[in-house]
Amino acid sequence: MLKLGFRAHDLGKQPLEQLADSLERHGIASIQLALAKALSDLPPDEIAFTPDYARTVRRTLDTHGVRIAVLGCYINPVHPDEALREKALRRFEDHIRVADDFGCAIVATETGSLNPDCSYNPATARPRTFDTLCSSLERLVNAAEQTDHVVVGVEAVATQHTVDTIDKMATLVKRLDSPHLGIVYDPVNLIPERGVPDQAAFFREALDAFGRKIIAVHLKDFKIVNGKKVGNLPALSGDLDTGTLFRLLQLTNPDLDVLLENCNSGTIDATLAALQRYVVSPRNDILMPKGINGHY
Repeated sequence: MLKLGFRAHDLGKQPLEQLADSLERHGIASIQLALAKALSDLPPDEIAFTPDYARTVRRTLDTHGVRIAVLGCYINPVHPDEALREKALRRFEDHIRVADDFGCAIVATETGSLNPDCSYNPATARPRTFDTLCSSLERLVNAAEQTDHVVVGVEAVATQHTVDTIDKMATLVKRLDSPHLGIVYDPVNLIPERGVPDQAAFFREALDAFGRKIIAVHLKDFKIVNGKKVGNLPALSGDLDTGTLFRLLQLTNPDLDVLLENCNSGTIDATLAALQRYVVSPRNDILMPKGINGHY
């Protein structure tokens, strides 16, 4: 069964113990933890990336019944400034090094753009940028391969990032063929600016292309406003066909963590309760894409 979780920093930046209390009060059992965004009492890097500190965070969360599903380390792996790109890659490697101590197997990033802030730049679509991304990710995957089971999670963003389509993501995982590279699947991120005519077909296309590589899911919502996508809405507040998405995911990988984005302390309880109706056994009438668990 799919496991519903939450992005910790959507509750605001808090001391570790207070964050753990907040998560427990809302019944949240799994989180994405971006350390610098979520923890107001985060120590300097030379302490934060030690096994002792990572185990302290893990024990504190364990006490409140919370598990870290994903360590968020959102860097720009194609940053145009090579020195800053190097600094970012080293920080990601720091996360990989202590991920096991945090009790987490996934360290995740998006794929960046040629603008330092990861905004749209038309040159990001050039093959040379994709090559730079592959070089950066190959380095990170090599670091993950030195661990027992840490996986580098990669997330696409339509239009503005280096990987912005289903086809590019499929090409990436084929080019970097390693069990230590996986996909954080955000279906809203992949929907293009003007939307898609058939969401169910769009989900199936993605699952057929890289379904076996999905290691976690981000869930939010979107609407098309004046012909353009507004893609940062809380789950169940827009036009995403969440029911079909959940049924398809449960046929491909029923044990995934589905981590909500853009909720807050005032909306999370109602959203989680509403989503429970989608966390059910998959219906037999969902037509799966060729190649997913033998269904067609």
